Amino acid sequence: MSQSINEIKTILQAADIHMLPAFVIQYSSDDRAGVRLLVKNAQQRITALEQEIKRTEAMKKYERQYACLGHVCGIDEVGRGPLAGPVVAGAVILPANCQILYLNDSKQLSEKKREELYSVIMEQAVATGIGYAAPDRIDEINILQATYEAMREAVAKLKATPDILLNDAVTIPLLTIKQVPIIKGDAKSISIAAASIIAKVTRDRLMVQYDSLFPTYGFAANKGYGSPHHIAALKQFGPTPIHRKSFIKNFVEECT
Repeated sequence: MSQSINEIKTILQAADIHMLPAFVIQYSSDDRAGVRLLVKNAQQRITALEQEIKRTEAMKKYERQYACLGHVCGIDEVGRGPLAGPVVAGAVILPANCQILYLNDSKQLSEKKREELYSVIMEQAVATGIGYAAPDRIDEINILQATYEAMREAVAKLKATPDILLNDAVTIPLLTIKQVPIIKGDAKSISIAAASIIAKVTRDRLMVQYDSLFPTYGFAANKGYGSPHHIAALKQFGPTPIHRKSFIKNFVEECT
């Protein structure tokens, strides 16, 4: 007895990406309309995977170019613009044969995908480091210098010494390691993209924790950025200890 369309659909739903070519071969001769749709779906998934592999391979350009130097480390930061919370920097050394797919600028990924990739990166990376600059430090030395501090801390926390740094657009002062600034690097380098992702997930998780301490401001949703709800709460209730005084002068008067 031939399989029902629902049975074939169940097989497709359970198949991982490596099983799809065999699925297409097995069922491509079935002329039932429902099965043809399932085969088409499998073919589309195969095509999407091939395109993603091609995109990811293109993002290994800089890693390949500098592999001869040794450990290639990507660096990126998140949280320069929010009114509250720290700026967080990530540093990641990926293995030379890295096969992680879907790495990209963290802003281009869904929260679910970032969380998935965070786990994969932390498991497969040669080394990772996270650096922070707190709101009071940002107020003290300005956001750019605080960002550099966070980046230096992230590099210092790596368990393997990097031989070259791929940075998203900046050159970090006070580091002797060779640096390559890359404009929009989080979309051009898998190492920088990975750094962007672990920094983003780390900061977002922290802001969710702050939300439980200061629930009025909506930090779990706005992550400290100036959403209408956040600004309204700031004007009504004033700043919290995690607000950047130098960033909120337009909204409250007592931030001198």
